Amino acid sequence: MTILRYASRAAAGALAILVLGPWSSPRPGTAAQLTVEITGGEEVTLVGAFQRWDADGNPTRKVNPKAKIDAPEVDATAVRQDTGRWVFKNLKPARYDLVILARPRIRIEGWEYAPVLEFDPFFPPTATVADDDVRKEIIDHIRKSPQYENKVEPLYLGGDDKAVRILMMLIRDKVTSYEADFPGAATMRFEIWQYTYQYGGWAKERRTRVMHRVILHRDELRKWTWLWDPKLGAIEVGKTAKTIQYTMPSPTEKKLRGLYPY
Repeated sequence: MTILRYASRAAAGALAILVLGPWSSPRPGTAAQLTVEITGGEEVTLVGAFQRWDADGNPTRKVNPKAKIDAPEVDATAVRQDTGRWVFKNLKPARYDLVILARPRIRIEGWEYAPVLEFDPFFPPTATVADDDVRKEIIDHIRKSPQYENKVEPLYLGGDDKAVRILMMLIRDKVTSYEADFPGAATMRFEIWQYTYQYGGWAKERRTRVMHRVILHRDELRKWTWLWDPKLGAIEVGKTAKTIQYTMPSPTEKKLRGLYPY
């Protein structure tokens, strides 16, 4: 296969989704309760919910370029009822990504593959890439492409035979333009990229979807664990109460992808 430098937007309209049935947002209605029961959650300090995208896949808010890693700017915060049980009250019907903060310096978050181009469908966080050759080729192209960041990691890939989206982690822990005002500053971004298949090759789209930008001292960054788990992404909240169960992962097992201390 051939990797084209960039795809045309016109070719993106034919994208198909890798799920059974439509992947659309719940209709607005009466608020409901969401309970999250966490096994092994004794050290959890916060459970929050992001409503990142509207029904058309547009961001619901601007990304703060100087957000804090330990203070997620969530749309809703759960209340701890007892050990391991967190409750969101009066959540409006929508689809949410959850985030969990825990001691020491642990952040675990969900996501879904939002549309990168207009009129595209969502891909669920469980979407994968069936063809290993396609996966390897896209990853190879990412790794060989020059970037401002010195650590560029494709964490998860999902899509179909027409489009592949990638959850990307981009870190610069070398000297940045913030150095004068913030000595030792490091930056980290999480974005969704897309490669579209056309004219016999996979082409990277210029447009991306930014989910987070954070800035902190590089020594502090290197102590953090920030992982991404599809189980916490695209949680549907309707008009009735809902309970989900989650088991905290062991960072030492490294089953999830994301940032580990280094």
